[in-house]
Amino acid sequence: MRSLDPIYIGSEIFRRPAFGANHPLSIMRHAAVMDLLNMLGWLDDDEFMKCKPASVEQLQRFHDRSYVRALQHANATGKVDPEVRDRYQIGTMENPLFAGVFDRAATTVGGSILAANLANEGRVVFHPSGGTHHGRPDRASGFCYFNDPVFAILTLLDLGRERVLYIDLDAHHGDGVEEAFYLYQRVTTLSVHEAQRWPFSGTRSRPSQNVHNFSVAPGLNDTELEFLVDHAIMPLIAEREPDALVLCCGADCLAGDPLSKMALSNVALWDTVARLLAIDLPTVVLGGGGYNPWTVTRYWAGIWGMIKGETVPERLSAEATSFLGEMECDLIDEDEIEPEWLTSLADTPYPGPVRDTIKSLVTDAGRHVA
Repeated sequence: MRSLDPIYIGSEIFRRPAFGANHPLSIMRHAAVMDLLNMLGWLDDDEFMKCKPASVEQLQRFHDRSYVRALQHANATGKVDPEVRDRYQIGTMENPLFAGVFDRAATTVGGSILAANLANEGRVVFHPSGGTHHGRPDRASGFCYFNDPVFAILTLLDLGRERVLYIDLDAHHGDGVEEAFYLYQRVTTLSVHEAQRWPFSGTRSRPSQNVHNFSVAPGLNDTELEFLVDHAIMPLIAEREPDALVLCCGADCLAGDPLSKMALSNVALWDTVARLLAIDLPTVVLGGGGYNPWTVTRYWAGIWGMIKGETVPERLSAEATSFLGEMECDLIDEDEIEPEWLTSLADTPYPGPVRDTIKSLVTDAGRHVA
């Protein structure tokens, strides 16, 4: 049983403007989560730990030396030559160059390394700025410059963990992590993501290589997520008997996200994370995608409250409501903002039928469905 208090990992660097204008990640996310937690009284000083940037030597454990140097140079000079942009995908619309990009990305990795060390001691660790699961050894990809979940897993392996299970609940396939570990017998990856959604991978599983993918049709509801947890995720845990977990909790699978068509409530996702934490293994909980500032902020704040055992208020304070009401997002029109995004922490649950397409994903994976 865990006896140590949970830890929230962050840094002031995540409060700085990033990604520039006209980018889905220019919205408030990490700073907003911390501000809301402080309004709720859920984040004490002794529960917060500041992370430092990973060193160049640490980054080169997974990322190519030439790529790390190219990102360093672009950050220092504020420009990217065309051949560097084409080779490393830096300075594109997808992965723009902005002030402090190298330090921010390196700090994200440093946070996941720290999180894994703390988890190994018996703590539940929440690092919402992590979850950059698309990063490749030799290039940026999908808004991700480095791949911090890879470093969390590698750190756990270094610490003697024999069977690490990576579970990705982001709306987009965790392609970078899967590719990093498909030859590792000590690492199993599982991704639940939306079908026909960028990066258009993760369409099949490779059980012999410990790769498990559940590519779901648009509109995934709370009941269907519970079905997948019951019939796919929990049986895999029983089969693999992991001794550590790394969770990617991207918020783009929530209803109302502008870059996906999944329809989950944060209540269903909190319940899923709670069930995984109840297994009582060393666990790193990361963030991920999420492009609706209201749903991201409430989801990740609620994850931390759930980890701590806090009671979710039925209605937010006037201060919190005003704070959420001041948020903006170019991808969401004012008339699309749901009232509960401003006044409550918990979503209205979104139950529904379990479609045959979801059942078939489980049976195709060799699982029995009663």
